[in-house]
Amino acid sequence: MDTETRQNIKGESMFVEDAAMDWKGRPCKTDKHGGMTAAALVLGLQAFEIMAIAAVGNNLITYVFNEMHFSLSKSANIVTNFVGTIFLLSLLGGFLSDSYLGSFWTMVIFGFVELSGFILLSVQAHLPQLRPPQCNMESELCEPAKGFKAIIFFVALYLVALGSGSVKPNIISHGADQFRKEDPKQSKKLSTYFNAAYFAFCVGELIALTVLVWVQTRSGMDVGFGLSAAAMALGLMSLISGTLVYRNKPPRGSILTPIAQVLVAAFSKRKQVCPSNSNQMLHGSQSNKVRHTEKFRFLDKACIKIQDGPQTKESSWRLCTVAQVEQVKIILSVIPIFACTIIFNTILAQLQTFSVQQGSAMDTQLTKSFKIPPASLQSIPYIILIFVVPLYEGVFVPLARKFTGKDSGISPLNRIGVGLFVVTFSMVSAALVENKRRNSAVDSKEILSIFWIAPQFLIFGLSEMFTAVGLIEFFYTQSLSGMQAFLTAMTYCSYSFGFYLSSLLVSLVNKITSNSSGGGWLSDNDLNKDRLDLFYWLLAALSIINFFNYLFCSRWYSYNPSLSPTPPHDSYVEELEHHSSSKHVVDDNIIP
Repeated sequence: MDTETRQNIKGESMFVEDAAMDWKGRPCKTDKHGGMTAAALVLGLQAFEIMAIAAVGNNLITYVFNEMHFSLSKSANIVTNFVGTIFLLSLLGGFLSDSYLGSFWTMVIFGFVELSGFILLSVQAHLPQLRPPQCNMESELCEPAKGFKAIIFFVALYLVALGSGSVKPNIISHGADQFRKEDPKQSKKLSTYFNAAYFAFCVGELIALTVLVWVQTRSGMDVGFGLSAAAMALGLMSLISGTLVYRNKPPRGSILTPIAQVLVAAFSKRKQVCPSNSNQMLHGSQSNKVRHTEKFRFLDKACIKIQDGPQTKESSWRLCTVAQVEQVKIILSVIPIFACTIIFNTILAQLQTFSVQQGSAMDTQLTKSFKIPPASLQSIPYIILIFVVPLYEGVFVPLARKFTGKDSGISPLNRIGVGLFVVTFSMVSAALVENKRRNSAVDSKEILSIFWIAPQFLIFGLSEMFTAVGLIEFFYTQSLSGMQAFLTAMTYCSYSFGFYLSSLLVSLVNKITSNSSGGGWLSDNDLNKDRLDLFYWLLAALSIINFFNYLFCSRWYSYNPSLSPTPPHDSYVEELEHHSSSKHVVDDNIIP
């Protein structure tokens, strides 16, 4: 086989959809492996894992403030940095899965890492010698945790972050891998799966924010953290119980190498001129598996073959295929869409931090003997969404499908846009309620009911149903085979950057609004002295600006036609073999 054909097939084969394997490495059988039953067992991990992490994350600020004795603003930043790190580490989980371990083993290994973090948190919360002495943060000057006590806390916290971050993207991708996209019936079920995944998420969140948070408040954080550990253990049991029926996509080796090769090759040939007839002249364009697109044409230079003679050989760091280049183009194209969801997740950060403290300053009494834990207010949207998501899937999607012809009813980009518009009103509601709560507390000494802040959680939940699910579906369907877990992990990076931006905004706002006579909007531990309402108005303004920016980015984005349901793996192998035979060469070892 000549060098060009060999390199072309090798480059293209990196993006051929691998035949799925069973747990012993044998080809999967259609009637025994995959489908909704296998995906449901993966979603069992989804529900239990989110139950465990939500019970910790959504009430963590209370533990950090009251038990570890960090200031309110520092406690908020500890929580947002923790959650941000979880989602940033999802890139690690996606990379290890696609490159070396596969999604199943990545989830098993890091699931046990996360479980060990929950256990260590429970041990610290139970043993007084591992925490600072009891102290009332609102009326006393308390010594924050430091030294060995702080080390134990942060080690436990970031074991949870490492495990959860590495597990999350693989839950979505492994569940989606149970459906064969080349089968039209299975492909249609993929959209249903994404809605089912969000439903499992809602169930896990609801139980965490009601039952587990109530236990934390009534029986102590040690018991609450212990229940999180138990929930994670049940999730791992659900995952492992499906070992015999899963369709497993084998890892391919480093997924970053072909991307780096494109960038290096394009830079080394930056002075070359792209041919006008790209479909014929670019290396690897003979195969129509991945179509060439016109965006980012400077990357096409990586596909230009330098013709110095018949024996010319160029390494893969000098000459790439169209398939490799198009994958890099896809990654560059989705970055603006990804960036537009960061503000959305900055708003989520407020609902898990300042809104919990906002609820703590309100009347939580429901009956004479029962008080509502402030963190449980976050369960309101999930109570509604448990009913709304099935209606969306059962009523709206079939109706919209008749008009749009899309399996998902409306496109993922449209779904994201709806969510980004609606979320603005969550912060508008939060600002109005906080202004009323503060004025009532300061002027008339009246304490408002905690249910006043329910609308901001409800509006956000509805917006999240559109944005979060739309973003995951968008990234999964826009990735070529072999990078689905990694690109799905990018959706979680949006959460990460949103929470980090929240920490940055808090610090900047405090610095900019502080003066010689007092601190900034969020510098006190007393919300009656802070101006949280103005901070919410700032986020509402940033949100509406972000929405208009998204409208521009989504109009600019164009779908790659190659990312529609693909033919079976064997069909494409036959294409490559036919291409090889046209060159009068045969080398069966080239095709994996």
